[in-house]
Amino acid sequence: MMHTAANMQRPVHPLDHIVLPTATLEGAEARLTTLGFTVAPHGVHPFGTENCCVYLADGTFLEPLAVGDAEIAAQAIMAGNVFVARDHTYREDHGAEGFSAIVFGTDDADHDHRAYVEAGISAGEKLDFSRPFTDRSGKSDTVSFRLAFASGRDTPDAFVFACQRINAPKVDRAALQVHANGATAIQGIVAVSDDPALQRALLTKAAARGKVSAQPDGLLVLPNADVAVMRPDEFEAEFSIGAGGRTALRFAAVIFAWQIVARQNDCLFRQASGTICRAAGLSCRPRRARVQPSSSRT
Repeated sequence: MMHTAANMQRPVHPLDHIVLPTATLEGAEARLTTLGFTVAPHGVHPFGTENCCVYLADGTFLEPLAVGDAEIAAQAIMAGNVFVARDHTYREDHGAEGFSAIVFGTDDADHDHRAYVEAGISAGEKLDFSRPFTDRSGKSDTVSFRLAFASGRDTPDAFVFACQRINAPKVDRAALQVHANGATAIQGIVAVSDDPALQRALLTKAAARGKVSAQPDGLLVLPNADVAVMRPDEFEAEFSIGAGGRTALRFAAVIFAWQIVARQNDCLFRQASGTICRAAGLSCRPRRARVQPSSSRT
């Protein structure tokens, strides 16, 4: 077979960030601040959505996402904007709060898009856009992105995309990466599915076909984080959190790594095994065992 640029084996993509739909940025900011996170100034997309990100020291981040201008967002959906359309679908089905997408970092979103099309998992056309970025000191620059989208045939509850930074902001994020709770990295993502093997295969193709290793317990191993796909009953047994209704694929929780902090009232973040945060509302609790110590990821 002739090896095109799209079907040649490529390095496994790292986790870049996660998307957390929210009703309002003000509500998300208050919730995250209460949990001990430093929240970046609001960012505005040119297609009607807006965010207030939480940047971590390992380079990953959380993207709470709200609809800032419903009219512009509706126009973007009509124009074929996959990002806004999938966000809209998620909100219609699950309400305004949740965990809709995981995002892989890439240096060539064009190749990822072609690979997704060839693999039959493309969720639609690529998206190029730019937006202003402001650090805590008020210094601003412009950041540009190119996104390639992937999704299963029957996975309206979740999607994934590869994100290429075309122009990285020339601003200092150091102050934004320091958190009162000691969080330093996303250690893992947990999803639930009625067919975990099928959905791990989807995520494997999206992360980069051909060079993805899997541990015996079924983890998708990325360079900087692990992604676990569990049956709902396994999730509930492992974390003592309700998994919700049946689903082909739904992202359910985030596991953070952190440095141990001294404040006694930060008990949720002082366990050596990791802290799991359920996506909707982002409420946190210590996780029981089996997660690697945070020092191994930071």
